[in-house]
Amino acid sequence: MSDTATPRAARPRSPMAPPRSFLWTRRIVLTLLTGFVLLPVYVMVSGSLKPLEDVSGKFEWIPSGFTLRPYADIWETVPLADYFVNSIVVSGAATVLSVAVAVFAAYAVSRYAFRGKRVFTVTVLSTQMFPGILFLLPLFLIYVNIGNATGIALFGSREGLVLTYLTFSLPFSIWMLTGYFDSIPRELDEAAKVDGCGPIRALFRVIVPAARPGIVAVAVYAFMTAWGEVLFASVMTNDTTRTLAVGLQGYATQNDVYWNQVMAASLVVSVPVVAGFLLLQRYLVAGLTAGAVK
Repeated sequence: MSDTATPRAARPRSPMAPPRSFLWTRRIVLTLLTGFVLLPVYVMVSGSLKPLEDVSGKFEWIPSGFTLRPYADIWETVPLADYFVNSIVVSGAATVLSVAVAVFAAYAVSRYAFRGKRVFTVTVLSTQMFPGILFLLPLFLIYVNIGNATGIALFGSREGLVLTYLTFSLPFSIWMLTGYFDSIPRELDEAAKVDGCGPIRALFRVIVPAARPGIVAVAVYAFMTAWGEVLFASVMTNDTTRTLAVGLQGYATQNDVYWNQVMAASLVVSVPVVAGFLLLQRYLVAGLTAGAVK
């Protein structure tokens, strides 16, 4: 063995390495945070696999038995399939419209100078300062008056709910995509123009592919905003257009609450969002980071 070789255990610690007390403290804190996050998930999963009589009483951390019956009953107790379709249609339409409008608006704000540009950007950003409940009554009155005057039924319809969700997701989407477009070098636009591309063609051939992470992040944000919203969905919908977030209230009756079915339905409702987040996580993190840094 060479004289210069030093056993691994005897090697001195790097002066830049954190102390052992910090490492152990970090491990303990991360373990506690992980348990804090996973505890509600365990309660939900275990509760969804219990009979109703086992869930209604004192909670048992270790169930005595399991059953898959709640996952079959959730589709019969309430019309969950109809609520599922309504949520997919509303959330999908709100996402597509939000991304489409935000791409054009953010491209115009990022690449062109026009009169009222500063007022527009400040107005878009200032809408995020107000709580959403302030818009509930004005939107309700607007939809009712439009229906009375023109016969267009926005109140209680999917279309009206889509427009409602656009008022929340669109300002943030424009603001975020503007920051992302600003981070894309303008030399790409100039190169596209040299190749004969007009503004619209340059947008879709050059800018949109380069801004894919930001666009995906905006799409995920718009979809999650519409998918889990409760307040406006409970007021702006009726029995035929009710979404999942509101439809879960149907498992509570005047006499009892089907807790096992509520937890089972909650897990089923969470599957599309969780699956989409896991599939698009790489783009989502990149888009949020780039937009936030810019």
